[in-house]
Amino acid sequence: MSARRFLNVILRILLKLLVKVEITGMENVPKQGPLILMINHINFLDPLLPLGLMPRQTTAFAKIETLSYPLLGPLIRLYGVVPVRRGEVDRRALRQALATLARGEALVVAPEGTRSHHGRLQPARDGIAYIALRAGATVLPVAMWGQERFFANLKRLRRTQVHVRIGQPFRFAHGGGKASRDELRAMTREAMYQLAALLPPEYRGVYSDLERASTRFLVKEG
Repeated sequence: MSARRFLNVILRILLKLLVKVEITGMENVPKQGPLILMINHINFLDPLLPLGLMPRQTTAFAKIETLSYPLLGPLIRLYGVVPVRRGEVDRRALRQALATLARGEALVVAPEGTRSHHGRLQPARDGIAYIALRAGATVLPVAMWGQERFFANLKRLRRTQVHVRIGQPFRFAHGGGKASRDELRAMTREAMYQLAALLPPEYRGVYSDLERASTRFLVKEG
C-alpha cells in the first residue's frame, strides 16, 4: 500500500470520528481526466474533506508553512501536496499543479485563497481559471458548510455536522490564444457563482446576487 493510500485510510477514520458528513451529488464526479475540485474555504477541514471523500486520486494545495509544522509537516510531505507561497506568483507551485493535472489526477483548489472562518464567500483570485485553461481541466464546484462550528463542537466532544454539495462539472470556454486578465477575472466570477448557488444564502457572501450570474465562458459537462 502506498503512503498516500495508507494516509487516506487514516484520514477517513478520523473524519468519521470527528464529523458527520451529509453529501449529495457524488454522481457528478468525473471518473477520469484532469479535474479541479473548486471549494469554498472556511477552515482547515476544507481540503481534507475532498481528499477523504473523493473516489479518485486527489491532491491539494497547501501553504508552504504547513510543511514545517511539528508532526503534521512530515505527514503532509509524505502525502504529496502542492506547497504554495501565498501572496506571490509561485511558479514552482503552478508547475506542480499542472503536472498533477497532466497525470489525470484531481486537484483541490480554493479560489478565495484564504480561510474566511465565518463561512461567507470572499472575493476569488483568478488562478483557478488560468490553471484550468492551461491544463484543459474540468472544474467541479464542491460547496461545504457547517465546519465553521468544528472547534466549538470539539470542546464539547461533539461531532460536527458538515454538508457537502457537489455541482455540475464544467469547462472554461475560450476562443483561442492567451486569455486576457479581464477574461480570466470574468471566468473566475462565473465559476464562483456556480459555487455560490450550491450554498445556503447566508454563506454566499460577495456572490449573493445570483441574478447577476452569467455563463458566457462556461460549458457544462455530463
